[in-house]
Amino acid sequence: MQPPFEQSFNVFPSSSFTSPTRPVMRPAASGAVSRRSYRSQSSVNRKDDTIPPPFPWATNKRGWIQSLENLASKQITTITGEVQCKHCEKVYQVSYNLREKFSEVENIFVMGKWIMRERAPVIWTNPEPARCDLCGRDKAVKPVIAERKCQINWLFLLLGQTLGFCTLEQLKNFCKHSKSHRTGAKNRVLYLTYLGLCKMLEPNRELFQRETARR
Repeated sequence: MQPPFEQSFNVFPSSSFTSPTRPVMRPAASGAVSRRSYRSQSSVNRKDDTIPPPFPWATNKRGWIQSLENLASKQITTITGEVQCKHCEKVYQVSYNLREKFSEVENIFVMGKWIMRERAPVIWTNPEPARCDLCGRDKAVKPVIAERKCQINWLFLLLGQTLGFCTLEQLKNFCKHSKSHRTGAKNRVLYLTYLGLCKMLEPNRELFQRETARR
């Protein structure tokens, strides 16, 4: 007669295992697979830190753009991106003068940084669609924002002051890779995205330093 505890131990159907020793070996094998998967995933994450620059004004770091000094040394003075009309649905390119459009963003910080309290103003949170150059319809054109976050044309969106068309997830992804704070409401993350991009253009400019970082 078998002891009672041996009967209660056999909770699996006899067809599940060919020998009584196999259940003991399964956890070790599973653990080994999990560790290999973890190491493999970690390796993939490390490889993703750098990418081929998606634009001439971008760097090989996700979300990063070159400084004004570097762009000037390469004679990059015009920034181009794609836009689409919601009426005629045509996609075409728009070009911005780098210095002129950046000065417009710069002036907003000069005039209002201290009263914005790290919250984007309405002009940034609700950008107005532009007039279509093809069909002539007003308030019809928005920038084409790439589905893949690493392909987003951040400098073009900054100069056009159209970063507000990005989703909160896209903005948080930028802040993640630029080492910026990325929690809070969209108007805060949007503000920090504007600030972060301006800081990349002029890294040593006090205007583009966060108050908390200077204290």
